[in-house]
This record gives sequence, structure tokens and C-alpha cells, in this order.
Amino acid sequence: MNAQLQYQIEQFFYRKSELCDAQDWDAYIELFDESSEFHLPQWDSEHVYTKDPKREMSLIYYANRSGLEDRVFRLRTGKAASATPMPRTLHLVNNLRIEPTENNGLEVRLNWHTLFYRQATSEQFYGRATYQLKPVGDSWKITRKHVLLLNDTINSVLDFYHL
Repeated sequence: MNAQLQYQIEQFFYRKSELCDAQDWDAYIELFDESSEFHLPQWDSEHVYTKDPKREMSLIYYANRSGLEDRVFRLRTGKAASATPMPRTLHLVNNLRIEPTENNGLEVRLNWHTLFYRQATSEQFYGRATYQLKPVGDSWKITRKHVLLLNDTINSVLDFYHL
């Protein structure tokens, strides 16, 4: 893996984090391909998580980008009472590992940590994620986001912007 590609992919994920923290939902959603799958599985046991979102329980599953778009619509229109007011978030990503895939795509594995504050309550979520990216022009589109939430005892709402 060349250093320039590593830098470009790191910047892509730093920008994704920045857009989510700024609640710039249009730019954030634009990072996802229209057919992009978003999956946050549920833990089946202490060390085994569910694999098939169509047959097993998931904490979040969107088969394509429209699920994410619907969630953003609810946030914007105030129809998401659990997110009113919206929390302030800080997304951190590190330890990016990049592997080429077919059709000039990439698989990116990373660790993530999100801090959030809402109504005098501070909490955090952290875990690992695997992304599938496809090249589009001089950038990338996310075609799949698979997130493992390692601290899955959830004391409050959990939404896409926490991950």
C-alpha cells in the first residue's frame, strides 16, 4: 500500500467524522453510495455477534442508503424525539488498515471512538468497523459499513451518528 493512498483514505475518514460532528447531513450522506449497506449487528454472546441482518437481530440495519436518508429526514423534521435536542459528538478514528479488493475497490478496517454530550450527560461508544469503498472520480464512496460496537450496554439512544 503506498503512502499517498494511505493518506487519502485517512483524510476521507477524518472528513467523514468531521461532517457527522458538524451535522452536515447532506455532505455526510453523499459519502455513501445509493446501494450502500449499513450494519450494526447485535452480540449473540460475549464474543459472537450476529452475521445475517435479514435473519438475525441487528441494532441497526439499512439495506441501502435510503434507510440513512430516512433517519436524517426524521432528525431534520423533529420526528426523532430521541434526538431532540441533537447531541454534540466527537468522532475519532485510528489504526486504519487498507486492503485492495476487486474492481479497484478497498476494504478499510479501523477502530473508532465517539464521545457525545446531550442534556448534561456525557457518554461514549467505541468499537471496530469495516468499510467497503469504491472509487468515484478522485474520491471514494462507501458501499458497505459494518460496525462492531464493543461497549454495547446502552444507557441512552443509539443512532447512526454515534458510530
